[in-house]
Amino acid sequence: MPTYDYICAKCGHEIETFQSMNDAALKQCPACRKAGLKRQVGGGAGLIFKGSGFYITDYKKKSGTPDAKPDAKPASKPTESKPAAAAAAK
Repeated sequence: MPTYDYICAKCGHEIETFQSMNDAALKQCPACRKAGLKRQVGGGAGLIFKGSGFYITDYKKKSGTPDAKPDAKPASKPTESKPAAAAAAK
């Protein structure tokens, strides 16, 4: 359920409440008991991770796996014989 922020136009009291998207907006302020609540424009919800954890399941080094060598050169591609043959033909 989304979280909605309200502010009372009469007394300035601010509240945050969980409501269904289908629920009507609140009208009565819980502090002053007057009908002056106005729903505020929200910035959206934060990111919520569920489960055992993002770092542990995706990026943590598993025990027994070798570390990547920082000075290792990438594997070279096999050279094609066509450019060499074309150069020799000239």
